[in-house]
Amino acid sequence: MLLTGLEFVGLVAFAASGALAAVRARLDVFGVVVVGLTTALGGGVIRDVLLGIHPPTTLRNWLYLAVCAGTALLVFVFHPQVARLRRGVLLADALGLGVFATAGTTIALNAGATVYAACLIGMTTGIGGGAVRDLLLREIPLVLRKEIYAVAALAGSVLVAVGHTVRLPEGPVTVVAAAVVVTVRMLALWRRWNAPVARGPD
Repeated sequence: MLLTGLEFVGLVAFAASGALAAVRARLDVFGVVVVGLTTALGGGVIRDVLLGIHPPTTLRNWLYLAVCAGTALLVFVFHPQVARLRRGVLLADALGLGVFATAGTTIALNAGATVYAACLIGMTTGIGGGAVRDLLLREIPLVLRKEIYAVAALAGSVLVAVGHTVRLPEGPVTVVAAAVVVTVRMLALWRRWNAPVARGPD
């Protein structure tokens, strides 16, 4: 129940950030909903495909689609108000990253994946939807060009894997690891931390 609750928190957060990005790109209402759905569900679908779960969990339950579509529509209607809440949107995106990375790692471990594979799958779950969103909007994915993003997701995944290895309670470990991801991500935004970039040919 805890994992399911965390997943829905992440779905709402990612659907909102994806829909807002689509509004800024001047997409119509259908495009906003599609990008919102893709951002929210993309990581989970990739996770389930990697784990051999068919059909993916989010496509077997209509509630996942309804929550994401409803969130995207609300953002479409109230986007001026949402856009003014810049810090809130960034926090929502960081929350989605933390929830999906840690929950994805836990699900992978419970499905029998090795610790190494679970960490990579967890990180991919966290960053996958956002990467697909950026590609749909014809942008270089955020994870490849700006700030600490994938590293934060990987850190949360590793914490979950360590907790699983030493047999700590699954629920508290997942929550603490998600909080670490959110904290690292927000610190990176605040302090403008970026991974090193190669110098240009000039």
